[in-house]
Amino acid sequence: MKDGPNIVGIAALIGDHARAEILTALTAGQALTATELAGVAGVTKQTVSAHLTKLLDARLVAVESQGRHRYFRLDNQDVAQLLESLMGVAYRTGAVRLRASPREPALRKARVCYDHLAGELGVLVFDGLEQRRFLRAGSDGLRLTANGQRFFAGIGIDVEALANRRRPLCRACLDWSVRRHHLAGALGAALLDRCFELGWARRAKGSRVVNFSPSGEQALRERFH
Repeated sequence: MKDGPNIVGIAALIGDHARAEILTALTAGQALTATELAGVAGVTKQTVSAHLTKLLDARLVAVESQGRHRYFRLDNQDVAQLLESLMGVAYRTGAVRLRASPREPALRKARVCYDHLAGELGVLVFDGLEQRRFLRAGSDGLRLTANGQRFFAGIGIDVEALANRRRPLCRACLDWSVRRHHLAGALGAALLDRCFELGWARRAKGSRVVNFSPSGEQALRERFH
């Protein structure tokens, strides 16, 4: 029996080298122009335009126009989670880049996954929330407990406002480098934003890397571990 959606078309789109590089670049959560994506993928502007058309038709990416410029981003968080899962499978099976970036250790420690914190520190946060029973798994997914709500309120995150959005409050996202879960959803995004607001961390220019200061990392570890 051939049941369920047909994954062949999507798999073929992602499996192309240039398109895989484009999608991976967009997992940083930042919108990029076609010119920037052509540089990432190592192709011409004409070729990247053809790739982007296919990705748009498949609703893997979305586009927004501002003046003369068009900015591309992942269509939604489900696409980002799919890519993160594929990276995990590739990493586990040894499909790694022959020439690793100098930023690779920093990428594994802390990085942006679409709009939330991933890497070793992201997993540390998730583990800490579970161990303190601020997060609980149920039949309908992850749930933030009342103590968890008070905890996040204590670091300046309005959980009630987040819960009123259409986006799920808490989601578990499998981390490709640690192979355990980190926190996604509206709460995961709000936590990363709060880390930036508190001055604990900052984004590395042109990279998914999140650099925590020594005092910022200590503050994160004290609160979540």
